Amino acid sequence: MASAFEYAPAPESRSVVDIAPSYGLFVDGEFTEAADGKVFKTISPSTEEVLSEVARAGAEDVDRAVRAARKAFGTWSALPGAERAKYLFRIARIIQERSRELAVLETLDNGKPIRETRDADLPLVAAHFFYYAGWADKLEHAGFGARPRPLGVAGQVIPWNFPLLMLAWKIAPALATGNTVVLKPAETTPLSALFFADVCRQAGLPRGVVNILPGYGDAGAALVAHPDVNKVAFTGSTAVGKEIARTVAGTRKKLTLELGGKGANIVFDDAPIDQAVEGIVNGIFFNQGQVCCAGSRLLVQESVEEELLDALKRRLSTLRLGDPLDKNTDIGAINSEEQLTRITRLVEQGEAEGAERWSPQCEIPSAGYWFAPTLFTKVTQAHTVARDEIFGPVLSVLTFRTPDEAVAKANNTPYGLSAGVWTEKGSRILAVAGKLRAGVIWSNTFNKFDPTSPFGGYKESGFGREGGRHGLEAYLDV
Repeated sequence: MASAFEYAPAPESRSVVDIAPSYGLFVDGEFTEAADGKVFKTISPSTEEVLSEVARAGAEDVDRAVRAARKAFGTWSALPGAERAKYLFRIARIIQERSRELAVLETLDNGKPIRETRDADLPLVAAHFFYYAGWADKLEHAGFGARPRPLGVAGQVIPWNFPLLMLAWKIAPALATGNTVVLKPAETTPLSALFFADVCRQAGLPRGVVNILPGYGDAGAALVAHPDVNKVAFTGSTAVGKEIARTVAGTRKKLTLELGGKGANIVFDDAPIDQAVEGIVNGIFFNQGQVCCAGSRLLVQESVEEELLDALKRRLSTLRLGDPLDKNTDIGAINSEEQLTRITRLVEQGEAEGAERWSPQCEIPSAGYWFAPTLFTKVTQAHTVARDEIFGPVLSVLTFRTPDEAVAKANNTPYGLSAGVWTEKGSRILAVAGKLRAGVIWSNTFNKFDPTSPFGGYKESGFGREGGRHGLEAYLDV
């Protein structure tokens, strides 16, 4: 991107991570081939180079992993909470020790900038294991009864946008509460989960407590439908979430779903403009907008629309798109060709419907999957770009005149995951936040996460909460 001065390249070294030519499934404490011998390649979205070949799990492998988890459950759940905590503390410390290696790996496999994996993802991953390690021997004081019991085997399916962080959100509370786990990472980002399997071995975690099954949707479907799975946790698209809900309906399986979103970032006329601009940029261009709780709709009060948009366009012109391993990079690669195609299609549809598209001057690399930061103005609530989750670096701008109109527009969506409110009046923050149908509402900030705080949505954004004391309930028989 064009800027007032040029930054010298500051690439993070790839030498800190050693990626093997091939990886197996992690079942019962060992890496093994898939039962049918199938494999798939995982590529780096910024260069399209093949990083490794990975075993592809099928229904037979799912059954083997669930049996291993069931066998380990008896011993693991019988351990005193303080003993389970020792393993979680050990995992957290090893993640901290290997954080640079894991950050580079995540950037290579996912495409997001190293600044994000290094400064956001990895610290939060370790923090979640530390936090839930602290709960492991205090479950009777968590407010879920005097003797809360684990459920059994948890089947967990995670997305590609925050591979290691979503793994931590799910595995940490499951282990703290005495459950065992079979986890399926996304097919485009399997490597960090497989490296986590090595972390488990390094921490001395008993065999079968954590099992990792890289694979495609058929493996996830087999895991969700397996009769010996007691708990299903899924983060991903609303369409797949609905399929999972139908599969689980009528069974005794406990279910949590964290699905799509179309978050509204509401800026009132008394908001500090420069601060709001930074929050808007963080809200939609963090991880290239591939965030379920992204602030993809900007609702700005009419009287400050022109001032805000001028400041926002100036700021977008300073963002740097390019090599995700460069520490100066702000915008990395889109995760896959499939996702890039979806973003492109929805943006073209927005233009065809009459919304005005703007992007800063931007040099797109010749290899890899890239999309320039994009701003849509003259957007109405009827436009596709204001309704559909694009899951990319695309911001739709709408205006409002009164707080009631802002709330009505913010809630005019099938989703209900996140929202942001920008104003200097505390009373207005509380008044507006209380009317927004969103699971997480940020005031004068956006995309701030903490392991002590619950996260989840309403409506088509799913149900259940992950994080905080609330995140324990999903893994307890209460």
